[in-house]
Amino acid sequence: MDIRKVKKLIELLEASDIAEIEIHEGEESVRISRHGTLPIPPAAPVAPAAPAAATAPAEEEKEPELEGHIIHSPMVGTFYRAPNPGAKPFINEGQSINAGETLCIIEAMKILNQIESDKTGVVKRILVENGQPVEYNQPLFIIE
Repeated sequence: MDIRKVKKLIELLEASDIAEIEIHEGEESVRISRHGTLPIPPAAPVAPAAPAAATAPAEEEKEPELEGHIIHSPMVGTFYRAPNPGAKPFINEGQSINAGETLCIIEAMKILNQIESDKTGVVKRILVENGQPVEYNQPLFIIE
């Protein structure tokens, strides 16, 4: 059974009042329960793999420690390094910046929000790719 199907089943279970769901697909089966006290049948090796797969990327993301002054996203939205697609980026790694200088734009609900530096220094790292969605309080830049 595909891991995406298992994740979708978990989402459906969380969004409903159902306490348990069991799906059979050929010889494979999976049982997902809110209670967590039911034994997992041996024919469902996919269910134990889902939590392990979900935690592995999170551990990888936490490995590199961020040193320096970190500028976080003040909102959820889409990260843009330049004012428009053909324009030069606001800043690049290794570039000196002043407090109040625009670092990027985060688009949220069709509104373009300029994110400014709160510190004078040198841009050590840009942690987000252009056009990537960002979460609230996600690290965006490291300033030295």
